Amino acid sequence: MFDATRVSATPSPDLLTPDNSVVLFVDHQPQMFFGTGSGDRTSIINATVGLAKAARAFDVPAVLTTVAAGSFSGPLLPQLAEVFPGQDVIDRTSMNAWEDEALVEAVRATGRGKVVIAGLWTEVCLVLPVLSMLDQGYEVYVVTDASGGVSPQAHEHAIQRMTQAGAVPVTWVQVLLELQRDWARQETYGAVMEIVKAHAGAYGLGVVYAQAVIGEHAAG
Repeated sequence: MFDATRVSATPSPDLLTPDNSVVLFVDHQPQMFFGTGSGDRTSIINATVGLAKAARAFDVPAVLTTVAAGSFSGPLLPQLAEVFPGQDVIDRTSMNAWEDEALVEAVRATGRGKVVIAGLWTEVCLVLPVLSMLDQGYEVYVVTDASGGVSPQAHEHAIQRMTQAGAVPVTWVQVLLELQRDWARQETYGAVMEIVKAHAGAYGLGVVYAQAVIGEHAAG
């Protein structure tokens, strides 16, 4: 029941913040991209790197994992690795990343209850850990445009399955702006604008235009 006395200018605890979330990148590898057919692969790469830069800009912990990197799938996407230089990549044999002890410990060690996840393929490498994490009490946010399946149908059905189980579908720009949430936060404003200009397409061009015409501090 609605109670007007509880109304105040405060954010919902459901929102992602730099202090309550961790980002998990699953199997962004060459062989996995070769089999991705749900959308434009260049766009998926762009969204993945945008998401990675968002995590870095806000000091959100990021966990990187691959599957069978040396024997089948190849190394982590170079553009993604460049965002986190020197960071260890957890390589697995399990299709379900949440059955790998090292990965589970890496996520658990952050102490964060909200997991933002993206990966290839949606119908396997995302569905399996997402359902597993939800079962163990995590709040899971699936970055749909930084993920891909072997077909549009496979991707869409996987998103539906995860959503029905309680996961929240989001996009990488949504995550970026939810972390910023106030254009007065100058400590991250500049980094956010650079990420937008590099990866947010027409929105980024709009920022370039606004900064050129209005001034460099034109809000997003």
